[in-house]
Amino acid sequence: MSEQYDVIVIGAGPAGYPAAIRAGQNKLKVACIDGWKNYDGSYAFGGTCLNAGCIPSKALLESSELYHRAQHEFELHGIKLKGVEFDVAAMQSRKSKIVKSSTQGIAALLKGAGVNALVGHGKLLKAEGGVNKVEYTDKEGKVQVLSATHVVLASGSVPTELKSLPFDGKDIIDSWGALELSAVPKRLGVIGAGVIGLELGSVWNRLGAQVTVLEALDSFLPMADQAVSAEALKNFKKQGLDVKLGAKVSAATKGKDGVTLKYTDASGEQSLVVDKVVVAIGRRPFTTNLLAEGSGVELDERGFVKVDHECRTGMANVWAVGDLVRGPMLAHKGKEEGVVVADLIAGKHAEVNYNIIPSVIYTAPEIAWVGQTEQQVKQSGRAYKVGSFPFMASGRARAMEAAVGFCKMISAVDTDEVLGVHIIGPMAGELIGEAVLAMEYSASTEDFQRTIHAHPTLSEAVHEAALAADKIAIDFPNR
Repeated sequence: MSEQYDVIVIGAGPAGYPAAIRAGQNKLKVACIDGWKNYDGSYAFGGTCLNAGCIPSKALLESSELYHRAQHEFELHGIKLKGVEFDVAAMQSRKSKIVKSSTQGIAALLKGAGVNALVGHGKLLKAEGGVNKVEYTDKEGKVQVLSATHVVLASGSVPTELKSLPFDGKDIIDSWGALELSAVPKRLGVIGAGVIGLELGSVWNRLGAQVTVLEALDSFLPMADQAVSAEALKNFKKQGLDVKLGAKVSAATKGKDGVTLKYTDASGEQSLVVDKVVVAIGRRPFTTNLLAEGSGVELDERGFVKVDHECRTGMANVWAVGDLVRGPMLAHKGKEEGVVVADLIAGKHAEVNYNIIPSVIYTAPEIAWVGQTEQQVKQSGRAYKVGSFPFMASGRARAMEAAVGFCKMISAVDTDEVLGVHIIGPMAGELIGEAVLAMEYSASTEDFQRTIHAHPTLSEAVHEAALAADKIAIDFPNR
């Protein structure tokens, strides 16, 4: 007899551990299996997000931004520093401590919810007699078959590798490798101008690297509102990031002088010599050894597990969440799916509103948005109005020496419902939360207009953008 659970979750990343914890809170018998292994050989919960993604990258972004400000901004505040130096080892040590504290916290949360946290690998087997089976291989290699009424697949994603630039773990690295560099490379090539490429490029650019970003697409940040994309590109170039659009990389050759990248752009064949190359062209679902033959779970043409709107696979009581399934590869999207699935398993009502999932890029300035872009609304044919407010008109932003960017609000003309909010500027990732909450309740432009915002705050930019949509802004000329 194999051990019987109500729920087995395979994966303890930002989709898996919330699913396991909520299932435990729902008084179900739960096991959560994860085999994440760090460079030092230690095992940890939290998946890519906590170990090699969201958390460590934000730690490095914070450290590098403080260094940049100490060099270029503090004197404006009357703070005079001499001989400012940067200690990469100290930065990496701080990052590692934050990561360790975070992953240990996940282990404690699982335990507190009564979840049996199992270190190792989980594989979904063919169900027997209506009971789902999971093969669990522990870190010592011992194999055990577990039984569960429900199985939640949450194995996450891994970096996509270019065939022309296979990872070597030393000079051609993925995003995790870029977070572990022990020294600032003199010349850094970044393949891909998406969220990961821009954040990592920003870190090492601030610390002194000459960063060149090669993006195959002719457009910059096409998923964002075009006005935001244009403002972002202008600021990144001003900071020293050399962003080359329409640059398709075809090969990489390692030599004494570094790595020579061959690429083509509108001018023809080009070459670039760098010391390190970060390949950040996206991520793909991690399904390696996840599904045994006969499990019945299907993958689509892109390798994602097929699910319906409630994250159910085609097999009875088998669910899949997070980066493993359709939709944006965002930790908070995966977390919400995990919680919703756990509640559905417990017989509760729950759903994910996929139309109102915020996106954030943690560069400086930060970029955040929720809902539709102006281009999407225009394409839909719906009559709309736009209000925009620049942070240069914000007293708080000027006091912070962060008066760049703007807040933009798009609303429907017929109902006044807010369709999208797009922010580039200081603390955009925090400010977007107000818009998400308001849009969840189908707020109108007038609702924003009549909501009192404290003064002076950055959030006044959201208020003023709403006023500007009806040409009644107070703190900036109406156009």
